[in-house]
Amino acid sequence: MGEPPSSELCEVDRNTKAAPDGKTSDAADTLAIAAVAFERTLYLARHGETEWNRIGRWQGATDVPLSDIGRAQARLLADRLRDRRIVRVHASQLSRALETAQIIAARLGAPAPTPDRRLRERGYGAFEGLTREECAERFPGVWEQYLADRRAVPPGAEPQAEVIERITAAMIEIATEAGDQAESGAILVVSHGGAIRSFIHATTGVVPPPLENVAVFRLCFEGGAFVTAEQFRP
Repeated sequence: MGEPPSSELCEVDRNTKAAPDGKTSDAADTLAIAAVAFERTLYLARHGETEWNRIGRWQGATDVPLSDIGRAQARLLADRLRDRRIVRVHASQLSRALETAQIIAARLGAPAPTPDRRLRERGYGAFEGLTREECAERFPGVWEQYLADRRAVPPGAEPQAEVIERITAAMIEIATEAGDQAESGAILVVSHGGAIRSFIHATTGVVPPPLENVAVFRLCFEGGAFVTAEQFRP
């Protein structure tokens, strides 16, 4: 069954709590202090499929375009979000996320997406362009360390703490941005699997499982912070 249409007021399950200490990263705290006390619903989606997704190659910061399957997934996601009253769209500047957002915005009649580099995927350094099997062959020790602790940084990769800091700051800024004075709908943000999982973990204290392409979380932003996050399954 579908759900009632979204408004600027959050409509998520209040039992899905944010992180126990209620804290965001240091960079986001400054923005949160100045945030206006109001409620806003945001939808945070992973981009559609790419050819590298299909064959299992690490993408990271590499700019890999959507495939035809990914474009079809974006159109289907737009249809899933049609009654959510999306009034604003933001996306990573990487083409797989930005094109996903462009397809959805056009199909919903929303303004063109605003690109934001802070929403990009985590850079995976030496792992990028490789399959998991190739990572294990070329970097056996590093690969074993990464499997044991996903916070471990492959050579040349972006530290996870920096990913959390930048995406959290971007999400709070997007949520608190005034937009049009008549704006009373929800916001869609299109990002990447690793970045989204890092953000959800930092927000809720729970690590989500690996995300399928065009997986979506619904977030409630209230009083300057994200108070709930749940996977959206219309």
